[in-house]
Amino acid sequence: MDKDKKQLAKYIDHTNLKPNAQKQDIETLCKEAKQYGFASVCVHPYYIPLTKQLLADSEVKVCTVIGFPLGANSSETKLTETKLAIQEGAQEIDMVINISALTEGLYEYVRNEIEQIKNMCGDKILKVIIETSYLTDEQKAKACQLCTKAGANYVKTSTGFSDKGATVEDVKLMKKNIKSHMKVKASAGIRTYEDAVKMIEAGASRIGTSAGVKIVS
Repeated sequence: MDKDKKQLAKYIDHTNLKPNAQKQDIETLCKEAKQYGFASVCVHPYYIPLTKQLLADSEVKVCTVIGFPLGANSSETKLTETKLAIQEGAQEIDMVINISALTEGLYEYVRNEIEQIKNMCGDKILKVIIETSYLTDEQKAKACQLCTKAGANYVKTSTGFSDKGATVEDVKLMKKNIKSHMKVKASAGIRTYEDAVKMIEAGASRIGTSAGVKIVS
């Protein structure tokens, strides 16, 4: 795939989810996102108002995370987080699936939680992080199927807080187990242009990375 770097920028969620991220880090993140034309800036909920303000004169979307990074919050907590995030200006929501419920086979709980959050999102994009490093291939497939039934827009590989990030194999498996209108976001461990292109060729429509500038420079 011969994808020029300006095109590639449109796939990238320019991300800073470090626990100690500072205001100046977010200011730099937003400045870079506007300069390079990234799809979105992904930040902790705390920084949504600042990010909205900094991106107001651009097409770059405000993205945040819900139930992050473990996914173990109650559904009610995740719903409240989502409601507040949207009120404050989030345009895209990346939620973490309840990994324990999924691996214990509580599929109705998992599907219902995602569905409720999607209903809260309305026309905002919902990406569901399934945290592939903790799942068998069968569980990854099941998670994607549940996300499809629940109405999610994307399935996403990883938070970046577990021991393993996105792989080409996982992206292909996830793409195979969603409907054609849904998309895959590959995230964590993608640090070079070559890494990003491999993920896109495997079926990813969005790339989550903190190395966006390096990738497109």
